[in-house]
Amino acid sequence: MKTIDQWLQLYARDHQHPTNKLIHWICVPVIFFTVLGLLWCIPLRLEAKPWINAATVFYVLALAFYFRLSIPLFIGFLLVGGAMLLIHALLYEQIGAQMYLYIQLGLFVIAWIFQFVGHKLEGQKPAFFEDLQFLLIGPAWILHFIYKKIGIDYK
Repeated sequence: MKTIDQWLQLYARDHQHPTNKLIHWICVPVIFFTVLGLLWCIPLRLEAKPWINAATVFYVLALAFYFRLSIPLFIGFLLVGGAMLLIHALLYEQIGAQMYLYIQLGLFVIAWIFQFVGHKLEGQKPAFFEDLQFLLIGPAWILHFIYKKIGIDYK
């Protein structure tokens, strides 16, 4: 089992190019947001509890992953992811299911196109080709930089 520092070090090795880093700073949060948004569109047949859907199930599993790696990052994702889910809950009802799905899918595809452009500049394939867990490390990589900037220990 890798530590948070080991994960971040492995992720960082493929994210050295300044343009690739900038693209990741923008696109990783967009991808995390849109994954939750796309999953929000998948109900789990609990009509009395519409907030129980594929997004909330994924979110709880992701929180368990972050909890295992770092309590401070877990708390950050509890707040950030919770806010994202609240935004999805509000917008989904306002926009409607079908249009919301199209918007999330469009943003998801655009963000991934930029990610692949960044990796082309970097000359490295995306880290998740090596291990799918890197899809959850990307957001942690960004949050750990934010923590360091404001003086919070991410470990």
